[in-house]
Amino acid sequence: MPASTLRIGVVAGEPSGDVLAAGMIAELKKRYPDAIIEGIGGDHMKAAGFHSLFDMETLSVMGLVEVLSHLPAILKLKKQLLAHFEANPPDVFIGVDAPDFNLRVEKALKARGIKTVHYVSPTVWAWREKRIHKIKAATNHVLGLFPFEQQVYDKYHVPYTFVGHTLADAVPLEPDQSAARETLGLSCSGPVLAVLPGSRGGELKALLPVFTATMEKMKTLLPGVRFVIPAANQYRFDGIQAYLKEHCSAWLSDSDYKLVKGQARDAMIASDVILLASGTATLEAMLCKRPMVTCYKLSPLTYKIMQRLYKAPFFSLPNLLANEALIPELLQDDVNPDTLCDYLLPLFTQDTTELVSRFTGLHQSLKLDADKMAADAIAEVING
Repeated sequence: MPASTLRIGVVAGEPSGDVLAAGMIAELKKRYPDAIIEGIGGDHMKAAGFHSLFDMETLSVMGLVEVLSHLPAILKLKKQLLAHFEANPPDVFIGVDAPDFNLRVEKALKARGIKTVHYVSPTVWAWREKRIHKIKAATNHVLGLFPFEQQVYDKYHVPYTFVGHTLADAVPLEPDQSAARETLGLSCSGPVLAVLPGSRGGELKALLPVFTATMEKMKTLLPGVRFVIPAANQYRFDGIQAYLKEHCSAWLSDSDYKLVKGQARDAMIASDVILLASGTATLEAMLCKRPMVTCYKLSPLTYKIMQRLYKAPFFSLPNLLANEALIPELLQDDVNPDTLCDYLLPLFTQDTTELVSRFTGLHQSLKLDADKMAADAIAEVING
């Protein structure tokens, strides 16, 4: 291998990071067509020309307490990854989200003289602001998705570029519901509820039982409603399908729902209302201009810790971006079928004109050609 061959290390820890990194990788490939781009990633990154050395599923864990049982596997993965990059040093390493893992990798590589970039700012604006010092020590540059992050990085003199969000570039400002329903084979008439219980195993375990119980109740409250349930990948598809067959067959017929793989955006656009786990999916739902109810359930201990540490007024991205409660957010005991139905049912008949207008304004604020801006910033780090 010629010494001049550019090497780029990338690690994404979950499906949303896989999507972000894929667009960035495609743009980097335009600039450096012969570059070796490798690390940890998912199907979207692989399709863009990325070589994944390890399974991304190992890193797809969320929650302060929930991570503990996965810690031995995560530490082993970190050791193997660092050994690979020590033997094959990249010209730049890009950690995409997964800050608890990636910042440690970045710090170790930076100490060895390797340039590092962190893509997706940790939520220092919401909790544990002092993490900014660890970020500064670990990275040469941070790429951020949201405009409100800039002031925190300026305050601590950490190099930062607001690049917008690749989803804002990918989703049309006026999504076509009829076309999405046709793509999914759904009737153009009748109410549709999109149900997204999360992409991580822990999320599904916590939310799928509640969400399916909510679906059962919605069937009685809204006759004729159909459900579309997107799964992040084949593994999640199989798990959800097995759960539905085992626990819901008494009330859920095949004609009541559509389980799809990797078509979350089509599912959201095809729907009238969305029920979903909090996370990047709420941003995509906002871009799809659909009313939604978002919720999350943490372990009791994690929840108690977060209550003490989390300082932002909201936890869903649409509300954080708007700095007001555009959508309902529910946590812990409020995540139950009765409460969820109380919030969901009115959304099927309310006038959404004002909500769509607000969502559109937020969409435009994030539509900056994020993949290109991220690649430009990374190229500056490589050449700097």
